[in-house]
Order: sequence, then C-alpha cells, then structure tokens
Amino acid sequence: MMETPAKVRIEDILDRVERYRPDMDEALLRHAYVFAATRHKGQVRRSGEAYLIHPLTVAWILADMELDEVAIAAGLLHDILEDTETTAEEMELEFGPAVTRLVEALTKLSSFESSFTSREATEAENFRRLLLASTDDVRVILVKLADRLHNMRTLNFLRPERQVAIARETLEIYAPIANRLGIGSIKTEMEDLCFRYLHPREAERLERAISERSEAAQKWFTEIRSTLAGVLEEAGIEGEVLGRVKHLYSVWQKLKRQGVDVESVFDFLAFRIIVSTVGDCYAAMGLIHQKWPPVPGRIKDYIAIPKPNAYQSLHTTVIGPEGHPFEIQIRTHDMHAIAEHGIAAHWSYKERGSKPTDDSRIAWLRSLLDTTQGSSPREFLDSLKVDLYPEEVYCFTPKGDVLSFPRGATVLDFAYRVHTEVGHHCVGATLNGRWVPLRTELTNGDIVEITTSNQQRPHHDWLEIARTGKARSRIRAWLKREEKERAVEVGRKLLEKELRRLDSSWKRFSGSEEIQELLTGHGLAREEDLLAAIGFGKIAAAAVAAALTRHEAVDDEEAIRTHLREVQSAASQDAPVLEVTGDADFLVYIARCCNPLPGEDIVGFVTRGKGVAVHSRSCPNVRNLLYHPEREIEVRWSTSAMAERRTRSRVDLDMTYRDGPGFLASISHAIASEGANIVRCHLNAGEGGRGTVSLSVEVRDKDHLNRILERLRDVEDVLEVERRGAFRRAAP
Repeated sequence: MMETPAKVRIEDILDRVERYRPDMDEALLRHAYVFAATRHKGQVRRSGEAYLIHPLTVAWILADMELDEVAIAAGLLHDILEDTETTAEEMELEFGPAVTRLVEALTKLSSFESSFTSREATEAENFRRLLLASTDDVRVILVKLADRLHNMRTLNFLRPERQVAIARETLEIYAPIANRLGIGSIKTEMEDLCFRYLHPREAERLERAISERSEAAQKWFTEIRSTLAGVLEEAGIEGEVLGRVKHLYSVWQKLKRQGVDVESVFDFLAFRIIVSTVGDCYAAMGLIHQKWPPVPGRIKDYIAIPKPNAYQSLHTTVIGPEGHPFEIQIRTHDMHAIAEHGIAAHWSYKERGSKPTDDSRIAWLRSLLDTTQGSSPREFLDSLKVDLYPEEVYCFTPKGDVLSFPRGATVLDFAYRVHTEVGHHCVGATLNGRWVPLRTELTNGDIVEITTSNQQRPHHDWLEIARTGKARSRIRAWLKREEKERAVEVGRKLLEKELRRLDSSWKRFSGSEEIQELLTGHGLAREEDLLAAIGFGKIAAAAVAAALTRHEAVDDEEAIRTHLREVQSAASQDAPVLEVTGDADFLVYIARCCNPLPGEDIVGFVTRGKGVAVHSRSCPNVRNLLYHPEREIEVRWSTSAMAERRTRSRVDLDMTYRDGPGFLASISHAIASEGANIVRCHLNAGEGGRGTVSLSVEVRDKDHLNRILERLRDVEDVLEVERRGAFRRAAP
C-alpha cells in the first residue's frame, strides 16, 4: 500500500485514480467531495482537525486499492447519513442508487437500549447487515475496512478504555476479515496498530529490540539480498528481490508460540522474490535450496494449494550465513497484487458492471451468514470470530480431495465438512491409518476417514469439541430440534393434566375447529407448535385448556377464569420488571439461586413448562446452562418498571463484626437511612469479641443495594459485609 500523504487533497485522489482508470468519472468524485465538505462543515474529529480529513483519507485508501469511482465516492460520503441531516432520498437524487446503496449499507443501526444484551444485539445486527450487504456488493466491506483503518491510525485521541475496546474489536473482527479477503496490506497495518494499544509495553520493547538487531544485521541483510539477485541473474530469471522486516504483531505471535525472546529469533528479517511466471517461482526455489539448505518442514507450496483467501506463493526457510535461518517468499507479479489487495485486485469494474460474486472469498461470507441464520447475537459473534480465524491446516479425504480448516479444528469438524449426517453420526476417524476419537485435532497433511454409527447422536459436549462455525451451527440445530421434541411431550402432559381437571381430554380436541382457532390466534401452524410452546413455557397450559373448554361448561366459566388468573399471576409474578426481547409471549420469572436485582446484567434460559428463568450473568449456575446455548434468550429489565422503582426484592447479606456497644442500632440506622427495611436478622457472637450477622433486607435495585453496602461498611465495628453468594474476601 502506498504511503498516505500527510494531508490528503481531492487532487491527490484524482491523480491516483487516473493512473489506473484514465477514463474515470471525475465529475462524480468532485461532486461527492463538495457534497461531503458542505454537509460535514463545522464538524471536527477528536483530534481537533476538520472532519472532512477522515472521508478524504478513506477515499485515498480505496484509490490505493484501485477501486472504482462508485466505491471511492461512497468512501467520501460514508458518514453522511449517520452524522448529518442528509436523507437517503436526497442522496439518491444527487448520486444515484449505486452510491446510495453502499452508503446505506455502511450506516450503523443506533443502539436502542443501554443494557448489555441490547448493545450486544445491536453490534451483532450491524455486523450481520454489513456482511449481508457485502455478499451482494463486496465494495461495502472494502469501504468499511478503509474506514476502520483510518480510525485505528487516529485512535490516540480517544480515551484509553475506548482505545482498548476498538483495538480489540479490530483485532478480533476487522483484521481477520481483511485476511480472509486476502488484503494483506490492511490486515498487517491493523494488527500492528492493535498490538500497540492492547500490549503497549510489549510492543515498545519488541520494536526497540528489532530496531537494534536490524541495525546489527544490516550488513548481513545487504549481502543476502545481493546474493539472491545474483542467483536469479545467473539463471536468466528476471525478478525483483525485496527485503523487509516482518511486521511487529507476527513476530510477537511467533515469540509466544515458541516461548523464546526476541534475541533468539533470527528470521524476523525476510525476503520476497517477485518473478514473471509460475515456472520461474519453482526454478528460483530450486536454485535457493542449492545455495542454502532448507529447514525441514518449513517449505510451503501455496501455489499448488492456495489459501482460502486466494493467496498464492512459495515459502521456504533456509539456513543462511553464520547458521542464521531466514524466510523467503517467491511469487509472480499477479500473486503479489492479490497478496497485497486480495479481492480488490480481482475487482473487475474496469470492465464496468461485472461483480466478482462467484469469488470463493464472497462465498465464504455467504456461507457464514447461512450457518448463523436464526442464531442469537452471542452465537453469531462467536461463529464470526471462529470462522475468521486463519485457516492454515490442510487435510485430505481418502479420495485425495483437499479441505482446509482453522488451527485447532478436530475430527468432528472434518466430519461435518463432509456432510451434516456424517457429522451427526460420527464416532471417530482413521487418521493416517490409526483410529482416533472425535476431539483429536487435525494437522497439516492428515488423511482422514470418518467412522460413523447409526446409534450415535450429537451431544451438548460436542459444542466444546467443534471449532468451526458450520459444525457448531449444525450441532445447535440438531439440539434445538431435540429440545422441541421434548418440549412437545412436556406440553402434551401439562395440557392433558389441565384438561383432566376440567373433565376433558386432549384427544377430544385434537384436529378440531377449536384447536385451529387457537393456532390462528397465536400465529402457529401445527398442533405440535402449540404443544411445544406450552412445553417451553411460552403459553400457559391453563390458558389453553380454558380456551378449549369454555363452550362446554358455561357454569364453570367463572371458576376457570379464576383459576387462569391465579396460574398466570403465579407464573408471571415478575413480568412487570422483566421483558423478553422480541417475544412478549414468554412467561418470565426470577431464578431463586441468584435472585438478580433490577440493573444487574442478566441472562434468560427457557425452561420446560415454566417459561424463562432469569439469572444474574455472574450466577454460578449460568456456567452450566451455557452448555445449552439453544435455550438462551435475551432478557432485559423493563424501562418503565426501572423508572417507577415499585418492585422490591429481598436480598440476604452476611456480615462479620467486632462486638461493641450500640452495634445493632448502628446497622439498623445505616439501613434505614437508605429507605430500606430489615426483614430478618440473626446475630451469632463468636470468640475474641468477633461475630457474624445474617440479615435480609428489601431493596429496589442494584444501585440501592450498593448504597446500603457502602453505609454498612462505614459503620465502625463492621469488618466485612457482602451479598450472600458473592466473592468473599478474608476478614482482617
């Protein structure tokens, strides 16, 4: 990637575009520039510079990737809809549908709530929309990557906590996306920038150490480069020899993998040879191996077997002068362009109108969305991060077909790659002629033959074994179907019980008009869906029984209504303060094991027949429930209930105290001063003038509880006070 000018001007961008597109639409780019300058007028970035610098730099990065005018115009306008009063309709009148579609796809959803789950859902939905738009037009993600790259370059103007959050997101999401799309130049710069914010001390130390070693190795470096050029010239191979220091983050990762210090690493220096033909690549490697011995196991042929992001090159590590190893990459000019700019190098808008929608890298985006359809926000983000992990393990089927997997992938992932049913019934595999279990990790060159059994079925434990998004999504889908089958049985039993109480039966109503009317009213298609809804707790069995039998016994109507009110009241006693995101039909109740308070981070789990149990996210039982991710559902505290503060919850506290006069009066006054009531109090005097107190108080929410705890800790004789079940410190 060319170095970005210190201060980008529209003329710089036009000059850059003209080099590769002599017939460019200059009027479109100038109009986009003037429009952006007008609409962003008066806006400044955190750095204090005019906001227009940002879209200009994004446009320069896109021009450096040699994209077309529509993409560059979208880069100039990408924040218009989000940060100004401009509407999509106005944009379409000014720039047409193509530019407008790109800008709309790049405009984020606004977060509708400040709760943890809602922020997570908004983040996930933004990523999902971005990737969905990118499968139709890859320029969407390319503009987004350019936008994020410039934001990373100017991250030093934000607060430290925001720097860390953005750098972590970039390292986990955007840099891997750039890698999967083959855009090595953006991926490399992003990783180094993230490294400096996430691990500043290590980055500074490593940068200093490499700088010192680079100076010492300069003579050696020059000699090697000259020798390589001479080898090519003697063989009549036209080529260019480039020397480089490996980028900071990759060196740090290597140090961590090998468990060594930078002083022990010699191949932080590398060489790249760019030749004209594939034949020259292999010829050059042969000549190099005649000059210096290769390191066994370090020869990689990505020309014969390209990486999933279409990267091609020959890699070899040889033992150079003084016994120091160094790496050499050999590739053609076309391969080099693809390695630097990835899918952007294949962008064929020079032949206007065509799109690389059949590119394998776009197919990956599409498959990712297919496998995560219907998943929760957390499942989607987890699958996204898993599938973004660099795929560097290549294995063979018994027929010789090559399949690639992320490092850490297992035999189970291989089985699901072959076929979903093969995965469901997999019991192990023959790996290089030796039988191995499901959790065995794959390595380069493995020949894998899956073993199946008709008696085998997926387990929840398999979610811990599988590493790829496809395998995990298929396992979750199977478990959800199984959960539904069980819920149907539970629902049938619950409904039968209620109908027997009303002197009726399910058999009498199955297939009847009453059932059809009930299904239509709840938006359900089949009787099994109704029974499953009862089994999962979405619909009360008593309500269904009452609706089915209301015409049979008019005399009992009031009794049925009374019973129904009692059931619904008992089942939804916490409903005024809790909401199930996106589905108001669920009955919701507070889990007794942790009794979360309004304001705490919470998570919901669908139970059989009872509705949604709401736990504190820190509850120890949540760890076990997470083995059933298909039962997790988003919940949040009702904003109206939070505002009214009507509901009070009982909280148990444990206290250690030093015996002294007026102690009980002091803690009673501390609690009463915050408007709380003591429901129960039990003192246990110990030896040495110390004792313990167990008491229960009524509080409104988490903040109310925290104020009470602070008041109690200020009491002179209180040594320690904690909410029961919280982490306990040792008493002084």
